[in-house]
Amino acid sequence: MDGAIALELPDADVRLVRGWLPRAQADALFAALRADVPWQVHRIRLFGREVDSPRLSCWIGDPGAVYVYSGMRHAPEPWPPALRAVRARLTRTLAHPFNSVLANLYRDGRDAMGWHSDDEPELGPEPLIASLSLGATRRFSLKRRAGPAAKCTVELEHGSMLLMAAATQRHYRHALPRTGRPVGERINLTFRRILA
Repeated sequence: MDGAIALELPDADVRLVRGWLPRAQADALFAALRADVPWQVHRIRLFGREVDSPRLSCWIGDPGAVYVYSGMRHAPEPWPPALRAVRARLTRTLAHPFNSVLANLYRDGRDAMGWHSDDEPELGPEPLIASLSLGATRRFSLKRRAGPAAKCTVELEHGSMLLMAAATQRHYRHALPRTGRPVGERINLTFRRILA
C-alpha cells in the first residue's frame, strides 16, 4: 500500500499508513457511522466469567459472515452505505476480498481493549486485518507472545490505516490501553475476511 511504514517486529508484517483517508472524508465517515451504526455492548468471557466489553461494538458483514469471539456468536448487521466505498477501496488496493468489519466505538479514555490476538479459526491461519482509525488519536501497542521481548507502540490518528498480516496474530498480541488523558470519541474499523 502506498505510503506504508513497516513496523520493526520480527515474525510479523505490520504497516501503518498515516492519512490513508483524507481529513474531510474521515470526518464525514465518522459522523455517518456514529449516527447510523446500531452500537451495542457485547459480552465477552474474561477469566471464566461473562462481562460487558469496555467499548461499544457492531459486527457488520455479508450474509453468513458469522464471527465467534470470546465464546459469543455474532451474526452480521448489513453494510451501512457509508462503509461500502471504504470496503471497495480496500479490496481494490489490497487485492483481498473483505467480507466483514468489526466496528468499535471508544467513548472516552476509559473505553479500551486488553491484550488479545485476532486468531479465531474462522479468520484462517494468517489473516489480513485492515484497521481504520477515526476520531481521537489513541495509543496502540503490540507485544510478542513468547521468546525475546519485542514490543511496539504507535499513535493511531484520525484517518490512519494499520495493516496486520502474515503471522502477526500467531506471534503477537495487541491492545488499546486506557488513558487518563482527556480524549474524544474514537471509531475503529477492523476489516476482515471470514472463511466459509
